[in-house]
Formats: sequence, C-alpha cells, structure tokens
Amino acid sequence: MLNRPRIFTLDDAPQQVLNEHGFHGQDILSVNQFSMASLEYIFDVAEEMRAMVEQQGGAELLKGRVLSCLFFEPSTRTSSSFIAAMERLGGSVIPITQGVQFSSVSKGETLHDTIRTLEQYSDVIVLRHPETGSAKIAAAAAQIPIINAGDGTGEHPTQALLDLFTIKEELGTLDGLHVAMVGDLRYGRTVHSLTQLLLNYDVRFTFVSPEILRLPLDYMNQVKDAGKNVRETYNVADVIGSADVLYVTRVQKERFTDLAQYESVKDYYRISTELMEQAKPTTVVMHPLPRVNEIDVRLDSDPRAAYFRQVKNGMYIRMAILAAVLGKA
Repeated sequence: MLNRPRIFTLDDAPQQVLNEHGFHGQDILSVNQFSMASLEYIFDVAEEMRAMVEQQGGAELLKGRVLSCLFFEPSTRTSSSFIAAMERLGGSVIPITQGVQFSSVSKGETLHDTIRTLEQYSDVIVLRHPETGSAKIAAAAAQIPIINAGDGTGEHPTQALLDLFTIKEELGTLDGLHVAMVGDLRYGRTVHSLTQLLLNYDVRFTFVSPEILRLPLDYMNQVKDAGKNVRETYNVADVIGSADVLYVTRVQKERFTDLAQYESVKDYYRISTELMEQAKPTTVVMHPLPRVNEIDVRLDSDPRAAYFRQVKNGMYIRMAILAAVLGKA
C-alpha cells in the first residue's frame, strides 16, 4: 500500500493540483487537477508509451503491481484500455467489469467497503459509477490512488486527456481552433471534461444541441468567464464549414427518466458523408463512442474520421497515467 497524504474527506474537499512531478500516489478525479505543465508531461509520456508499444509491444515497468477495475456501469473502451494499459506495462488486473450484480454490491455492500476491500489487493483502483461525486467518496475511503473513469453526469478525466491528446496529434496544435461540440451536451460527461481542459488554450466554441440537451449553465459560465468566443445553435449546418474539430456524442438513453423525451431527440443529428462534403479538408471528426446513429459508418473510411485513432490513443494515455500515479514515469 502507498503511504500518501489523504486528499479528501467526505465533505468534498478540493483535489490536489497536479504538476509534472505531482502524480505519484495521487488520485485522478477531475480535469481541474491538471496544470499546463502536467498536461504536457502526460502527453510526452504517452508518446513514449506509443513508441514502446510499436517497437516492442510492452514492458515490465509495472511488474508486480495490481490494478482493480471496478465498473458499476457498462464499458467497452475505458475498461479494456485500462486493462490493456496495465498488462502492456507488465502489471496484473482484477477485472470487475461484468456488472456489479456479480459482486457483493448485490448484497448491499457500500462503495466505501468495496473500495476498502479492493485496496487490500491492489495498488490502484479505476472506478466507474453512475452517481456524480462517487469518485471523491472512493478517494476519501482509499489509501491508494483512485482514477475516475466516469462518475454519473460529472466528469471523465482520462477520456478528456485522450481527447485533447488526439486533437493535438491530428492538428498539430491546441491553439487557434474552432471546436464544435455536437449532441448530448447536458449529460455528456466527456463534453464537460474536455470543455474544461480546452479553456487552457486559445479556442472558440460552438455548442450544437437540441434545447433539452444544452450544455449545463455552470459549464457555460466557465467558458464565458474564461473570455472565450462561444455560441450555441441547434443546427449542425451552422458550424460544419468552419469547425476544425467536430466532437460528436450520442444521446444517452440511460440518463433519461422520460423515454418520450429520449425518442424525440435520439436521431436529432447525423453526421453523413454528404454533410462532410461541406466541411474543411482538415476537419477532425471525433466521438468518445459508442455511437448509435449519429455518425454514418460510411464516414469511417474518411481520413478526417479520427474516432478509432482516438480509441488507440486512450491506451497510451492510460499507460502514462498508470505509470505516473505508481511512480514509474
């Protein structure tokens, strides 16, 4: 077990801000922990991880270390990429990813006790949970690092890191860009986290959504308070010709209590090959996945479609995060 300072109590204390030397033993709970220096540091380590994987497949950097993957919600990419990241670095994984109905949670065990139990076997825990703020509760209970893999409609910091990394890799810069967020901006935690990270850079925003899925006011206020150029629209045609990044999200059925509302907006947007004829040749189309109907599969062969490269970048970013919090980067 790592001897680390207790960052949280249950009264929702603020996260420690990370710098390029501040990852070891720390929780990764919010994008607000990252300074510009720590972002560049993680991106540099991710580049090294990519080169290592391409040249030799893996390493023994985390041999003897154990990751617990605790997912209370379904996941394909996030859980798989964390598992792949740990195994490529020589570590081992306790995968609790097939539904908590197969764990002691089904018997009424609290999140606190589940975390306290898993830390007896683990060096780091990756947690996905349907309740906003659950990652902070877990961090308050644990004496080992907790990595937030999505807490309700709150944040998804490692997804935002890989998204930002992908934009930089695709376009060569994070400044001077027009970023259009399209789809479910109300419940989309990936949008919430990426928007906050992009406030560190010289970007302008357009948020494209139906009325009931608009970006929550607190996030919009952050954008305005940062002095960014921002607009909202209901029509993706308003941005398709000028956007450098088209960040598309699915409408999340699982977040709706009124299924009639979901049905009314589920097919509101569809990025088709015909629509992309109006886009710039350098426009990057991204999606955190899974997609439903919002991006035409015919677009997959378009070199501007970056979403599967985005997926691969997720493994490199998570390799970098795991190595950093375990003191090996």
